[in-house]
Amino acid sequence: MKNRSVFAIVSLFAVLVLVSSCSSNPKVTRVDSDTQIDLSGYWNDTDVRIVCESLINDCLSSPRVARFEQQKGRLPVVIVGSFRNQSDEHIDTSIITKRMETAILNNGKADFVASSAERGELREERQAQQDWSSEETAKALANETGADYMMIGSVKTIVDQAGKTATRTYFVYAELIELESNRKVWLGENSEIKKVIKRPSKKL
Repeated sequence: MKNRSVFAIVSLFAVLVLVSSCSSNPKVTRVDSDTQIDLSGYWNDTDVRIVCESLINDCLSSPRVARFEQQKGRLPVVIVGSFRNQSDEHIDTSIITKRMETAILNNGKADFVASSAERGELREERQAQQDWSSEETAKALANETGADYMMIGSVKTIVDQAGKTATRTYFVYAELIELESNRKVWLGENSEIKKVIKRPSKKL
């Protein structure tokens, strides 16, 4: 009888451990990529999409950029430079850069060329083709398409906090600069992203 009681207690303990371990596993739910999710209140993928699409649409619809095609008879060629993170949090600005590139291409109002980091690899490949590819297929050197404009920018934040409540406002700036003359032909600002974050009080 005593052995049965011990066995019952051990079995119950094992079940409790098993249930506890199962409940600690993360619960994963798949959602649509366009679903807006805010968990921490910090910069996220939805913010990137909203800001980049808005700025590119504004830029490529600006009078000076639109006038380029009328005067030159072709689409302007754009390269995206660096976007500086001047906010109070970690933001991977390379994601902003790639989103900008995607928005420019999908807009159809400008052509786009490879970034400085990408061009090095492309030039190595072209140089290798001079030695190893057939004359008919080897790509010529010094025949790249030069960009007319470079887009650069920055991300800044303003944080206002009182007690457990804070507001975070993001300011994303972008500039389109003519490469030959260094003239700024367009300046853009997006401050649509503003969040109110209420932190829960600590339980005693």
